[in-house]
Amino acid sequence: MTIDLTNIVLKHGSHASREDGMCAMEAAAYVAGEDHRDHPKCVCPVIGAFMRSWNDNLPDDESRTRLLLPLIPKIINTVGSVKKESQRSWMALDWLARECAPAWLDAAGLGEHAAALRALAPIVGKESAQDSEDPLMEARKAAIATRVAAVDAVGGYALEAARVAALKYGSSTAWSAAGNAFSVADLVYSCSYSWNAIRASVTAADARKLAPTVETLQASAVHLVERMATI
Repeated sequence: MTIDLTNIVLKHGSHASREDGMCAMEAAAYVAGEDHRDHPKCVCPVIGAFMRSWNDNLPDDESRTRLLLPLIPKIINTVGSVKKESQRSWMALDWLARECAPAWLDAAGLGEHAAALRALAPIVGKESAQDSEDPLMEARKAAIATRVAAVDAVGGYALEAARVAALKYGSSTAWSAAGNAFSVADLVYSCSYSWNAIRASVTAADARKLAPTVETLQASAVHLVERMATI
C-alpha cells in the first residue's frame, strides 16, 4: 500500500492512536506498516532518538511537517549493526561540534572560536573526540565570558536532538565531548538548559536577527539525518 504523505500533519508528542495524531516516528511506523508506536522497529535507534527529540522541540505543526515529514521514507529500514549505531552517534556529535556550535559562535561575534571548531578534524571516534575537547572548552569559556543574552530557541531544536543522539549511544568520551559541544552552542541561551525559560525571554528582534542562522542549521540537520540514513 502506498501512503499519501501529503495528508499527514505531524504533531507534538506521542499519541494513544493514529486518530489522535502522529509524531514523526509514529508516522514512520504507519508508513512502514507497523503497529502504532513511536519507536518503530524499522528505524535505527540513533536516528529515532534524533527525530523524536527534534519533533517535540519544534515550535509548531507546520515546522514539524515541513522539516521532518520528507525524511520519513528515508529513515525506514535503517536498523543495522551496533557499529552503525555507534557511527551515527559520532556523526551527531561531529555535527554538534563542527556545524551547530560554530554557527552560534558566529552569531555571538566569536568568529575566531567558530573558525577553530570548523577546522577540527571530523569527530569519528574516541581519539578525534579527545582532540576536539580543548578547542571546545576554549570556545565555551569565551561564550560564557561574553554574557550573551538568550536568543531564538528554535536553534536549539536540532541541537538538542543531536545531543540526545550523541549521548545516548556514544562512548564515555563522546559523553564528555558532546557535553562540551552542547555547552558551547548553548551560549545563545545564557548557558541555560531550560527551554521554556529561554523561549519566554526571546524578543521579536532576537528572532528576526537570528532567523538566517536558524534556517541554515535546520537545513544542515536535515542533511545530517539524510547522511545517517545512507550508511
